Amino acid sequence: MGRGFSCCVILSGRSARTGGKRRSEIWQCIMPDEMSRPLIRGRGAGGGSRRLEASVSDPGAPVVGILGTGDFSRSLARRLVASGYQVVVGSRTPKRSVALFPEEAEVTSQMEAASQADLVFVAVFPEHHSTLVELKPALAGKTLVDVSNGLKINLDGPSNAEQLADLFPESSVVKGFNTISAWTLQMGPRDGSRQVFLCSDSSKAKSSVTQLCRRMGFIPVDMGLLSSSLEIENIPLYLFPSWRIPVLCTLSLFAFFYLYNFIRDVLQPYITAGKSVFYKMPIETVNVTLPSVALVMFSLVYLPGVCAAFLQLWWGTKYNRFPNWLDGWLTRRKQFGLCSFLCAALHAIYSLCLPMRKSARYKLLNIAFKQVKAGVEDSWVDEEVWRMELYLSAGIMALGLLSLLAVTSLPSVANTVNWREFSFIQSTLGYCALSMATVHTLLYGWNRAFDPAQYRFHLPPTFILVLILPLAVLLGRLALFVPCVAGRLRQIRRGWEKSRHIRFTLPEEGCRNGLEDVSHV
Repeated sequence: MGRGFSCCVILSGRSARTGGKRRSEIWQCIMPDEMSRPLIRGRGAGGGSRRLEASVSDPGAPVVGILGTGDFSRSLARRLVASGYQVVVGSRTPKRSVALFPEEAEVTSQMEAASQADLVFVAVFPEHHSTLVELKPALAGKTLVDVSNGLKINLDGPSNAEQLADLFPESSVVKGFNTISAWTLQMGPRDGSRQVFLCSDSSKAKSSVTQLCRRMGFIPVDMGLLSSSLEIENIPLYLFPSWRIPVLCTLSLFAFFYLYNFIRDVLQPYITAGKSVFYKMPIETVNVTLPSVALVMFSLVYLPGVCAAFLQLWWGTKYNRFPNWLDGWLTRRKQFGLCSFLCAALHAIYSLCLPMRKSARYKLLNIAFKQVKAGVEDSWVDEEVWRMELYLSAGIMALGLLSLLAVTSLPSVANTVNWREFSFIQSTLGYCALSMATVHTLLYGWNRAFDPAQYRFHLPPTFILVLILPLAVLLGRLALFVPCVAGRLRQIRRGWEKSRHIRFTLPEEGCRNGLEDVSHV
């Protein structure tokens, strides 16, 4: 190594005095194979193709072909080139498309791309799959990756991938990459979803696409046979399927409480006294409505868990399926909680903006003028001061705990804690947040529940309606804390069944298994 290196140095020094021609000849003698050929060939006469040499890509990697020149194809080509693959793009008009792709990718005709590639991405619209039938001999025995999506949700089938497999029976079709956007491919998996759903009837083809997926930085998810492709194709077409009921519930509650507050606080003074207070509608009425919706929605997060616990106690077993409505409710608790957090955060912002309004300033000036006119020097009311201090403190604590619950529900945060920590935050701290929010509402109402003047149009104050659900949830939770009830519930959740008379004791501290006697089954 040392002698060879010194020889190269001497030759280089001599070539510096012999001129550029002599230097080129010497380097060609030393490295005739590597230095004599360029990394990228020039555009050929047949359509302006550019070839990526083995010195740039990984020699052991398969040649990846892409049929199609749309946005997804361009982003896919960039990501494949960056991952070290040799990429060949098939286009109907190579000369026009060559400038759209990276220089390291070869842009040629569809037939030539299909012939060169070992693995082919079919990145054309599904209605144009039939135009590729003439490539059937060139694609025989190769892996085809279908990245297409439909225009609407298809529940009956067949899927685009299954139709492609019917068109190319001698090829192995893999469904995948249809849930990844062109933006994610271009910017990298760190800026988008990293999961890629794959399915195929050929385990070998699926394995090769899985390796390619991992090398590109994504996480492959095996969905089984090609019959699962219909489900994969429907994934990008769903519009917040798990959010529909929580959002509709939030909007319905907002409409109900807004109308209720409008009747009590705006319409009633206008009808009974002719006093126009319609200016309250944009800020004050909304600000009273938002916390009402937030507390009810937050109660709906924990109510299904209490109902499920009492159902298990009633049945005496954990092996009965919950009703469909309760099962769906349990799976949407996260969405209910995030909607509650949104309303609570908006309520905090609206409350901070209350003193900034002109109406609030005019009210303050009028009160001060009346006090001066009446000769009142001290308007301090100790009870009202304490109520407001406690009311605000409880509200801030409730919002802080609710913010913690919202942050921990994010997948990136939830993946960093174990199940016990997650359960402690979402259950124990969640009930603490619900208790603080309930205390916040009770302090807001104070003794106004017993004031007949507050029952306008014989309608109770809003906070009385709001407190019904959270108090019911908290009382139900307290009932589950009773030792005899809690002990029986723990037995049921560890496999005890009332109808089969399985007898065992719960484990004591430090004991992993509390089974003692199962002979009475």
